[in-house]
Parts: sequence; C-alpha cells; structure tokens
Amino acid sequence: MTTTNKTSKHVHIFDTTLRDGQQCPGAGMNFEENLDYARLAANVQIDILEAGFPAASAEDFKIVKSIAQMYAQMKSSPKVAALCQMREEQIITTIESLKSLIPSGRARLHVYVPVDPELMKASLGSYADNHEKIHKDLYKYITMSIDAGCEVEFSPEGYSRMGDSFDFVTGVIDTAIKAGATIINCPDTIGGACYLQGDDFFVNKMKRHADIMSQRYPDKNIIWSAHCHNDYGLALTNTMQSIFDGPVTQIEGCFNGIGERAGNVSLEQCIMYLKAFGMNNSTNQNYHTTTKTHGIKDISDFVATHMLPRQAHWPISGENAARHSSGGHTNAILKNPQAYQPFDPKDVGKEITFIFGPLSGSNHAQSIIQEHGYVCDNNEKITLTQFIKDYFSNRRKGLTDPEFMQAYFAYRAPIKIKTYKYRKRAEVTEINIDGTFNGEEKTINAVSKIGGTALTALHHALEEYLAPISIESFRSQSKDKGEEALSVSSISISYSNDLYTGLGEDIDIEVSALKALVNAVNRTVVHKNFSIQAHKIAS
Repeated sequence: MTTTNKTSKHVHIFDTTLRDGQQCPGAGMNFEENLDYARLAANVQIDILEAGFPAASAEDFKIVKSIAQMYAQMKSSPKVAALCQMREEQIITTIESLKSLIPSGRARLHVYVPVDPELMKASLGSYADNHEKIHKDLYKYITMSIDAGCEVEFSPEGYSRMGDSFDFVTGVIDTAIKAGATIINCPDTIGGACYLQGDDFFVNKMKRHADIMSQRYPDKNIIWSAHCHNDYGLALTNTMQSIFDGPVTQIEGCFNGIGERAGNVSLEQCIMYLKAFGMNNSTNQNYHTTTKTHGIKDISDFVATHMLPRQAHWPISGENAARHSSGGHTNAILKNPQAYQPFDPKDVGKEITFIFGPLSGSNHAQSIIQEHGYVCDNNEKITLTQFIKDYFSNRRKGLTDPEFMQAYFAYRAPIKIKTYKYRKRAEVTEINIDGTFNGEEKTINAVSKIGGTALTALHHALEEYLAPISIESFRSQSKDKGEEALSVSSISISYSNDLYTGLGEDIDIEVSALKALVNAVNRTVVHKNFSIQAHKIAS
C-alpha cells in the first residue's frame, strides 16, 4: 500500500495516570512516587501529563506544583494539565499550581461540566437547570484561566450519554471555544459507548460537533480529544474509532489501563496500535505519535509495582507478552525471533523469554542448558527433556531456570543415594549409605572422628571419591512450623578454588545436611565434566 499524497497527523498522548489512575481504589502513591512517575513520563515523551486535581487537598496541590516546577527546569518536557471543577476558588488554586510552566506555554487548566442529564442532576443539583448560569460561569472561568496564561481544555463530562441534550452540549462547547478553550475533550465517562449505537455513538456526535464548530470558528485550531473508559472492554476500540472515524487528535488514558472502575484506555495499547496501523492504512489519513516506545516497559513496570498489579497476559507490557512455553512456538522462535510475535518486544523495552513447561520441546530444553553453560548433545536432548518433565511432573505452570537446572544436575548426578542411615555410638557417629556411584551399586560405611557428626563422616568418605574438598559454609533451618517441619540445609564446598553450593531437605536435620553435601559434590562433578568450558579445555 502506498502513502502517496497522505499526510500524517500527530496524535497527542494525554496521560492521566496520576489523576484518573490514582482515583482507582488502591492505586494511590506517595509524593515522591508521583514525581518518579513524572520523570518516567518525560522519558517516554508523552505530550501532556495530567498531574492531578490540585484543589482536592494540600498534598495534591503540592504534587502538581512540584511536577510543574520540575518540568520547568527541563528544556523539553510534557505539558502539565491539572483538573478542576467550575468554581472560582478551584480555578485560582489550579492556576497557582501551574504557575511555573506558564512562561513556557506548558500549563494547561482542565475544567469540566457534566452534560449527561442523569449525571447533571446527581452532581449539580438545582444548578443543573440553570443553563444560563452554567454558560456565564463557564465563560468567566475559562477567560480567567486564559488571561492568567494557561491553555484550557474543556470536558463536557458524560458526553457519550448526553441523550437528547445535543443542542445543550453544542452550546457549552461553543461557549468554551468562544472563551478561549482550544482543546475539547469528549469523554465516554461511564464506558458504555459502542459503534452499534449508530447516530447516538459518541464518535458520530463528535463529528457533528466538530463540523459545527469549524463552521462557526473557521480560524480556530481546535484539538478534539477522547477519554474512554473500559467498562465493556471497548475502550481501545472506541478510542481508535474516535481517531480513524472521527475528529480526534488527542487521546487520554492511563498506562496499564488503570483508572476508575474497569479503568481507562491503556496508553501503551493505543501507542502500539497507532505504530502498527496508523501508517499505511486504508483510510485517507495517516496518524503517528512522538512517544519513545522503548520506555514503555519501565513506566508499565512502575505502575504495576507502585499502583496496581498488572496481569501476566496484559497486552504489550505483561510478563507473558513476550514469553513462550509451547514446544512448537519456542522451536520456531529459536530460529526466527519474530515467528510468533506481532512486533519486536525490544520496541517497548522487553526481550523474548521462554519458560519451560509440560508442552516445551527438546530444542527449548537444550537452549536453556547451553545458555547456562552446560552440555546437551543432540543425541541426548530428548531423553534429558523427558527426565526434567518427569522430575517436576506436578509443576504444570512451568519451571524457573534455577528449577530447570536443578533437574539437569539431578540427571547428570554421578551419586544417587537410595538410603541414608546413621547412628551415634560413644563419641563417634557411624553412617551407612546405599546408592549408585557412576552407575555402580555401592555402600558407604564410615565413622567420624571422635566428637564428629554424620556430616563429617560423609565428608571424609566423599573426599576419597572426589579428592580433597573443603566445607566453606553450612546452614540449616526449618522450612515450616511444627515438629514435622522439614529441615533445609545448605552447604558450600571449595574444590579447585571454585565454590559449589548444594541443598538438601529432610525431616531429620542430620540427613538434610548429608543430602546437601551429596548435592554439592554432584554439582562439582557435573561442572567438572559437563560444563561447556570444561569441554573446550578438554578438546
């Protein structure tokens, strides 16, 4: 498809994570975290950051003012928007919070009036019926804000549910533009809009309003904005339709889709949608953003950590968005990283990763082993893969790499013990251990030195098998509470100037220590014989 004669419009990204996002229960952040988020937003280069509702409290005022002051020290930064109701004291407070950005033209006051008839009654009381007063106040407060040096965004709240109030909404938008507002935001406040509504679909009404205002004010450059909530899961679709089928060149949302109730539209989804489909589409117009997508992972991770958890399968930035487990998928991706990815995860700061699970294949297993520096020949990878699956047969959700390598070491282990027995007699401890050593059935009988433990007896017996080893550290602790709790032992041994750590679990603390020592010795031998480095030296 050709882009001949097609210009590209800049879609402005309006980030309301700090305002609408923090209105979501459980998503609030402290003062420093708000500033940290603002730094990340600047790094991503979003266009406008709605920093909060400064008239809500002294702390909210401090947050908005501090972000504005921080951005004022930057040569280039997002604009800062601050929300307020149509009340004089709130207008004054909001202007004050944005004062440091007014000289650079980066201060935006965002004022709203409900237009949904039901919302008007609930929010405004008797004031809802006084349309003349609403127009008068709206004109007054927008003019006050413009005169103070702010640009103004006006939102007819509940726009998508205006019902039969189209003419009233036309009037308040007209008043806002006449007073100097240059951004008109038409929100789907309750997240109930759908294209199946036909003429009542808010995008279709936006088109009508945009046409009316362009005829009335042909010399004014009005930016039309959409603010969609996700109550029916349609926020992304509605937002994109407002661009491709409507007049919108500014979209409002939150990273990770947080926000009131079911959340706002996800900004990372919008940004990547426009990157994929904004150019070379079937319409007569191209669209783009100027955000730096490689920073999406950082800002999404921040929201997931400090605001609300993110689902693993969340599109674009979720943990599983670039993680694979299926054998067929991983086999193809190992050959071609883009085989099962709609976009390069590096575009959003992520890397393709794999998790080994019950459906993973031998190529995947081989790649994990080799990435950890160990040998897995083609003629053994199928057998080894099945062993690892059997070793963790109940782990249907997949293995971490350390768990996977634990099974690899178990497969390679030269010492496999069937029974551990010990007894203390006089001042010594005797051990009796049955197992296989390099495939040979064998029994170890050993006695500790005077005052020694079962561990010291086994230590000296294994030295004959491996050569001199030194126990560098030993620790045991209870895994759970109660008399039947497992003891978990960790032992680190030194061999040829390298350190190897083994773990062991048993209800008997002595036996858990014996298992840990055997595990450490096994790891030592496996590394000595099956590390890629050792094979290179041998060859």
